Formats: sequence, structure tokens, C-alpha cells
Amino acid sequence: MVGPSVPGTRVDVRDPDTAVVDLLGVLRRQLGMDFAWMSRLEGDRSVLQACHGDGAGFGLGPGSVTVWPEGEPTPTRPSCVPDTRMDPLASRLAVVAALGIGAYAVAPIHTDSGEIYGTVGCLAHDPRPDLDARHAQILTMVADLLGVSVRDLHQMWERSSHRWQAVRRVLDNGGPSLVYQPIFDLRTGATAGVEALSRFPTSATDPEQWFAHAASVGLGIELELAAVRKALPVLRRGPPSARLAVNVSPSTLVGGLIDLLITSAAHADLSRLVVEITEHESNFEDPAVLQAARELRNLGARIAVDDIGTGYSGLQRLVNLRPEVIKVDRCLIHGINTDPVRRATAIALVYIGQEIDSSIIAEGIETSAELAAVQNAGICYGQGHLLARPNIQPIFR
Repeated sequence: MVGPSVPGTRVDVRDPDTAVVDLLGVLRRQLGMDFAWMSRLEGDRSVLQACHGDGAGFGLGPGSVTVWPEGEPTPTRPSCVPDTRMDPLASRLAVVAALGIGAYAVAPIHTDSGEIYGTVGCLAHDPRPDLDARHAQILTMVADLLGVSVRDLHQMWERSSHRWQAVRRVLDNGGPSLVYQPIFDLRTGATAGVEALSRFPTSATDPEQWFAHAASVGLGIELELAAVRKALPVLRRGPPSARLAVNVSPSTLVGGLIDLLITSAAHADLSRLVVEITEHESNFEDPAVLQAARELRNLGARIAVDDIGTGYSGLQRLVNLRPEVIKVDRCLIHGINTDPVRRATAIALVYIGQEIDSSIIAEGIETSAELAAVQNAGICYGQGHLLARPNIQPIFR
């Protein structure tokens, strides 16, 4: 069944595929039952993944967790119980009484390897005396159809589980390692600030993928906040004019960054902090994002937008956020010395920056010719391997 114990705990689950929900609806109607479900087995736990029908009437819904009692095997073949009061096993299960289950039908869902992925089944409030082998056959057909779908889901779950565990290990160890890349004033050669960059245990996956994977398993905000928290002590180092830049997504901006900075304000000069809002989400018109940006400025921090020059989303951020710092993407800087379109775009961004009182930083300067072209375009700040590579310690000069 869903799991022969009284449910109470719920966990987050992915939104089910509409085709799966529709198929459960067909099953429920064919069997004349009140509620149909599909669950995934995790050891002795059953986690409800998708459902159709009167879930509220049974106190069940996506994410409901139940536990199989000790010694009770999970179902290995289809089973129909027309009347739980008359069945020796069902009549003694606590969940039957707690949920008011009068009848149920259940079948296992198998993976390609023959392992049991989970179960599919139906519940009825009242006994269903007509439940018989024909309904078990229908249930078996639906289980086989769902098996095709859950094989893909099983692979997705395995990938997500591995990603969650990897990110969780990083968080449990205090967050990602940090390196700091200097940002230079191209007019004087002085260090204008440093950007905190995250590094992870394996080089096979780059930092952007780590953050994307963390977001896909619900740990994106926590991972970004851990990196910011680790970087903040740098605000107590270096000359008063030097800034610390940290990277966050819009989700993190509205999902905990302000609280973190308020807590840290007593120990750090937030007027030296620059928060770079990354481009990976396109919700820059969200009122919550704009409100968080105002709160960020009220704390004294500055806002930067990165990867400008890579399309409409970058211009959208300029219009909505009016940042104090505009970072020109490395794809625009690469080859700027030989490409008149890149040069013209950089000059246009300098003009925009002057109009909205924003500083311009060129990212990814790798050659002397690129540096000269950046300076000729009127860009006053830059970073890149030509100027300095990231270092495990913030270096000011």
C-alpha cells in the first residue's frame, strides 16, 4: 500500500509529470476508487510522488512519507483487498484505521534491472466487493506503463541524489574554498578591489555547474550564502578604498542575503561590499528582487551586474537595477583590439555608465593588446590573467 503506518511527515518532491497524473486518473476510474497514487520506496520508507483523486480525504498528497512496519515485506506482486475489515493483514494495520481505508489495490513498479522502484495503487473509503483479478490485471498494465517512465525518473533521482550528497559535503565542511582575483584601477595600477571566486573539490565540474547542480537539488541559496559568509572577513583587510565583490543569484538576493548582511554589519564595513547579481535567472522585473536591491543599498552595499554584453538580459538588468558597477563580459573583451564591433560596444557601455553614474570593469583581459584597447575605450577598471590570477589570499597593492 502507500505504506502501512500512520503518515505525518512530508518531504519536498518534484512536480509530477502530467502524463503520470492523467494515467493515475484513468486507473482510479477503472477501479472505481477514490484515490490513486504512485510512490518511490527508500529503504523502509514510501514517498508519495504523484496522485489523483481525494487525497485530502485520506490525508495524503505529494511528498507524504510512510514507513513499512518491521518484518512486513514490500509488495512484490499485485494485490487487491476488497474489504480491509475482512482481510487478516489489512485489518491490523494502523494506517488502515487512521486513514479510513475500506479497500485498496497495490502493485510494484520495477526498474530495468528488476529492482522495485516503488508502488502504484488505489484506495477507497468504503469496501469494494467487486475488486477481483480483472482489476489486478489493469493495475499490472498501469504499473508496467509507469515503469517505462520511472526508469528515467530513477536515473534522474540517482543523479540528483549524487549531486545533493556532493553539495551537502561541501556545505558540511564550511562551504566552497575561495580564491580572490584582484580588480585594478587601469589608470593608476592600484588594486581597486578583489572578487571572491568559489572553488570545489573536483576540477571536472566548473564552479558554475556546481551552483547549477546545487540549485537543481534545492541547495543553491545555501551554497551561495556559504560562499558569501566565508568571504565577508576580507572586508576588514586591505585599504579602505578597496572593495570586495561577491556573486549571488536573484534567488539568493531575496532568499537570505539581506539577513546575512544585517547580522554581519556589526563586524564588517558593508560600504566596501559589491554584490554582483548573476545572469543565470531572468526575474529582474520581480518586485521582490527590486525591493531586495533597495534594502542592499540601504545597508551601504553597492550592486554590480556581470556578463554585460551577452544579450538582451544584460541590458534588462541595467534598466531595472541601475547598478553602481557594470562588468563587461570576457566574450566582449576577447579580441577587442581587432574587432571594431566589440570596441564600439565597449565605448557605448562606457557612455551608459557615465549617464547612470556606474563604474565599468572589463573582465578577462588576457593580452597587452586587449588591455590597450580597453583603456582606449575609456574603461577605467579591469581584471584578468594578464593583470593577476586568482590567489588563495586577497592581495592588495
